[in-house]
Amino acid sequence: MKRFVGPAIALFITALVSHFAIVYSAPGLIMDRAMTMIAERGVDYSNGGSRLHSFNLAPRMTPETQSVVRPSPDLAYSACVFDLDELDGDLRVKMAGYDGYSSLSFFDANTNNFTTIRGDGSDVEVLLSANGSSTSGPNAIAAPSSKGVILIRRLAPTQAEYDRVAQIAEGDLCGSSGA
Repeated sequence: MKRFVGPAIALFITALVSHFAIVYSAPGLIMDRAMTMIAERGVDYSNGGSRLHSFNLAPRMTPETQSVVRPSPDLAYSACVFDLDELDGDLRVKMAGYDGYSSLSFFDANTNNFTTIRGDGSDVEVLLSANGSSTSGPNAIAAPSSKGVILIRRLAPTQAEYDRVAQIAEGDLCGSSGA
């Protein structure tokens, strides 16, 4: 029996270390994969790419266009990848007003949703700054990490509604606060 104690302890320690390594690294790997999927849709966020800090409306969700498990086919999604280290100031984010359901969600580099704002039909504007920045005010949000993703969701259950969202989405903004 004593000959099994040493291997059992080694197995337990290996399993414990493996568990913590996976739990620690999984969020970053998931966000890297999400950013890669966004890049595959035409948003180049690497090395200060031209589409960094820019909203990109995804095609209407169908079984052929979905890139994540079970996205809602009734919603139109716009995403903006941000890197606050690439900016001199804050990131100005604007969700153009929409009279149906809409939300503006902010995700950090570890996939944590740190703020969500529900639309009320009018434009929503915020300044996103690095955690610890001096930006303050009712429309200021501090990001817990310098990189992440901003997601706009709008209800668009039909092609006609999606087309209307596409026109409205042209008024969305994700750019330097000096822009």
